[in-house]
Amino acid sequence: MPSNTYNIASVLTESLPYIQKFQGKTIVIKYGGNAMVDEALKSSFARDIVLMKSVGMNPIVVHGGGPQIGKILEKIGKQSQFIDGMRVTDAETMDVVEMVLGGLVNKEIVNLIHQHGGHSIGLTGKDGSLISAKKLKHDIKLTSEIIDLGHVGEVDKIDISVINLLLKGDFIPVIAPIGVGKDGFSYNINADLVASAIAQALNAEKLILLTNTSGLLDANGELLTGLDANIIDGLIEDGTIHSGMLPKINCALSAIKNGVKSTHIIDGRVAHAVLLEVFTDSGVGTLITCNE
Repeated sequence: MPSNTYNIASVLTESLPYIQKFQGKTIVIKYGGNAMVDEALKSSFARDIVLMKSVGMNPIVVHGGGPQIGKILEKIGKQSQFIDGMRVTDAETMDVVEMVLGGLVNKEIVNLIHQHGGHSIGLTGKDGSLISAKKLKHDIKLTSEIIDLGHVGEVDKIDISVINLLLKGDFIPVIAPIGVGKDGFSYNINADLVASAIAQALNAEKLILLTNTSGLLDANGELLTGLDANIIDGLIEDGTIHSGMLPKINCALSAIKNGVKSTHIIDGRVAHAVLLEVFTDSGVGTLITCNE
């Protein structure tokens, strides 16, 4: 795991221009990966979010929980099945997903924020009709076969009313990526997709995606940053961006093309990664902005 070589006290001392710049601004953070399972990283993340709120920013947390879901399924003797990285979700699995994401994981994050002096409310996309979902049917490219993944969905519509209500009450929203369809069924949605959609609906200043890598890397393993849509299109064409990074990049591109000022793909294995990205020039990951 990368060590944090930054002096956080020094970062905060020099952060006044950034605090002034982003006061009153909405920042959506997708929380996942190692940052959600390492105890020290969980604590530093919660402190970061509380500090952002205390200096006048409006952080919104959207979280995943795949490993935690897998552990519970294993305990009840149910084997997880994945197609192209997506969990096949039958009705029984969906019950577990709702229990883990909407209950265990969501409330743990809320509790950590409270322990560090913040005020937070946890919810799923079903609360206040926040996330309207539609069923996702996956196309296997090699065979052109359409696969039914069960209760796996995609975002149809975001209703920001409940988020605005929480922000007016000075709460930090913590959102589990579960939506409900017109058919009345619950759907498990990729947390990156949900974070991007919520950032777009709110015209957020920033969308921050935590990962288990240092960001977007070139063919030599060097970090790429300061990118825009044109540069990214070229990196996709030449194969630099491929496989597992493609969906995350597409979420970032969708955000910046639809009103979000910037997107950051950052290393969640670094303590205080969110603060370092918001409060420093260099940051700790890949910055993607609109075309000039």
